[in-house]
Amino acid sequence: MHNVPRGEGDINLSSLRTSWQEDTLSEDSYDLLRRDEEAFLHQSLSTPCLNVIERAEGPFLIDQDGRRTYDFHGNAVHQVGYGHPEVVKAVQEQLVQLPFSPRRYTNEQAVTLAERLLEIAPTPLSKVLFAPGATSAVGMALKLARIATGRHKTMSMWESFHGASLDALSVGGEAHFRRQIGPLLPGAIHIPPLSTYRPLWEGASLDDRQLAAYIEYTMEQDGEIGAFIMEPIRNTDVQLPSQAFMNKLRELCTKHGVQLIFDETATAFGRTGKWFAFQHYDVVPDMVIIGKGLGGGVFPMAGLLAADNLNVATDTSIGHYTHEKSPVGAAASLAMIHVIQQEQLLEKTATLSQLMREQLESLASRYEQIGDCRIIGLLCGVELVTDRNTKEKATNLAERVLYNCLSRGLSFKLSKGNVLQLCPPLTITKEQLLEALNLLELALQDEIEKETDSDASYT
Repeated sequence: MHNVPRGEGDINLSSLRTSWQEDTLSEDSYDLLRRDEEAFLHQSLSTPCLNVIERAEGPFLIDQDGRRTYDFHGNAVHQVGYGHPEVVKAVQEQLVQLPFSPRRYTNEQAVTLAERLLEIAPTPLSKVLFAPGATSAVGMALKLARIATGRHKTMSMWESFHGASLDALSVGGEAHFRRQIGPLLPGAIHIPPLSTYRPLWEGASLDDRQLAAYIEYTMEQDGEIGAFIMEPIRNTDVQLPSQAFMNKLRELCTKHGVQLIFDETATAFGRTGKWFAFQHYDVVPDMVIIGKGLGGGVFPMAGLLAADNLNVATDTSIGHYTHEKSPVGAAASLAMIHVIQQEQLLEKTATLSQLMREQLESLASRYEQIGDCRIIGLLCGVELVTDRNTKEKATNLAERVLYNCLSRGLSFKLSKGNVLQLCPPLTITKEQLLEALNLLELALQDEIEKETDSDASYT
């Protein structure tokens, strides 16, 4: 294995990936993968790619060879599944009517989307600005915080991911993305991340009130912090803060004049069972970053929601993106929101979440390699360990389970080296969810048996 930090996802340099491709792919698929590899710059989380997708519908990816795979990854864009008829229809109609809206002009779709977002967002969030991607929205939030506070320093967490541009990398904390980059934005202060299962170092507390105390100390010592940015629930490995932590964080940011920015790129729009993940805590930030699923799994759309008192950048431009008020993107987003409401997906997610919890807890009771299951809505992290007492990461087992699942027809993200992150569409049926979780169990059982047989043979 190459020396690439394990963090945001599984890398494409694995020998297991090569073996899976050799056992699975047709020559036609290999041909297109070779063309892809030749045409694109290489990077370890994408090109060279795993496989070739020909179609996507509902919860499924269909590859060039006709295999259907449950997509429990989806880069978190598929809240309403792939190709939802209402989203597709809205985009098709908008393409005919108004495909692009130049700056200086507005359009009905963009304004209506802004209004709809402000209807579902809690007070005092009352202003919106759109962007073509959430990384850009992070940049807008950081600029707005500087303008509003007159301070350039930020506070954020190690191991966090807020996008891949230099400003987003500066507040992000993923080692994978920061390596070989050189100097980043000055004044980016990092603190330890939330860790509810495994201490980050010997003697570290799993009680996040200790982290809150550390934040308080840092803010008291440094009076020049303008923004604190975090995912209210960390998407990659599903870390859930306590109510006490969130209350204290809001209190500290208010006390010290720090703009509290919640990055909801991967968790907004029903993923956790509510419109926004922070609503589980009854704590409202000063700004919210949205993206991914906002575009209905069709169009790249992102945005920044902000409190009214942050409408202070009239003398400059913090966004000014070419597709800032895309009528096509807005049409897709409006359709996505309508589908969630019409199909009562928030309520459905709560029911399916309980089913998922029961199934995975049953699985954990039978396989001691499952050290922890963290679930909220239809976002779940299954942490595999070699020993429940030491909590040593079972990275090899986790990767083998991933490729076994891919062979059976289930795709998911592998995070932090040993966390199976499951993120199905909210439109998935009960029967489909049970079938997919059964595939996971079969793969886990298969790989554990192989491991046991190998140990016995070695003995």
